[in-house]
Amino acid sequence: MTNLLAITWNPSEGIDLGFFMIRYYSLMFIVAFGLGWYIMKKIFDRENEPIEKLDTLFIWTVFATLLGARLGHVFFYDWEYFRNHPAEILLPFRFTPEFEFTGFQGLASHGAAIAIIITMYFFSKNVMKRPLLWVLDHVVIPVASGAIFVRLGNFFNSEIIGFKTTSPFGVQFVRDHFSASEAMASTQIPEPNSAFHAIANDPKFAALLEQVPSRHPAQLYEAFGYIIVFAVLFFMYWRTDLRERMGFLFGTFLVMLWSVRFIVEFVKESQGGFESALGLLSTGQWLSIPFILVGFYFIFFSDRPVRG
Repeated sequence: MTNLLAITWNPSEGIDLGFFMIRYYSLMFIVAFGLGWYIMKKIFDRENEPIEKLDTLFIWTVFATLLGARLGHVFFYDWEYFRNHPAEILLPFRFTPEFEFTGFQGLASHGAAIAIIITMYFFSKNVMKRPLLWVLDHVVIPVASGAIFVRLGNFFNSEIIGFKTTSPFGVQFVRDHFSASEAMASTQIPEPNSAFHAIANDPKFAALLEQVPSRHPAQLYEAFGYIIVFAVLFFMYWRTDLRERMGFLFGTFLVMLWSVRFIVEFVKESQGGFESALGLLSTGQWLSIPFILVGFYFIFFSDRPVRG
């Protein structure tokens, strides 16, 4: 019986302008940072903070996110490779077996979170002149919104996928099973120019799809969870007095966001790391537990600041 809800996902890499390719993954990062800046501007307006500080915050956050996410992937998930290829940690190139432009294919959200917290400490001391928890309580709102689009970018890239499933929500990730060149060689069908393959009914493509298993779209599960996280934080800040309890929003963010990550990991394929040594849980779950515990601490011990 044909599953009418099943999705065959075989997107192009991006929007081809002829002279330049706008990759969907990069576009999602741009949307994430752009929306984050807009949300934070609204918060700064409400808190009567000068826009000049927001510009500094934006620049610091962008660099902290990208650098932290990259180093997080290197040290948490793929140190065995990068310890022998240190030049590739910060360079988007591979030198062996031959020179190749790879981009930054590994980014870890846990590393980004650590880097943002460290960066916000220096930002609060040197620029904002506010307590660190005050800064974190406000910055987690746009960070939660950005996490949504990062996972959508992973979906476009057909990466961070889930286990095989017969669920009606399963997705056939063609690009995970076959590269674009392999798919074209097998079917003689040119690479698609839009997000969805327009000729899915072609017999050659149909034969190719029979080899592609249906998998949990773990990226979409996480994105949906992060929408809820963002909505809760947004409501708390704009509609309640909970924002007055310094550390409460930050703690709520840590508990909710990393709980979503912890739960989705149960249907997600292994991303590598140290899970084989510890067993039981995945690397992502082990890394999420400390964030969740710290979050509960701030929720229970948050207090009301003296407003200045």
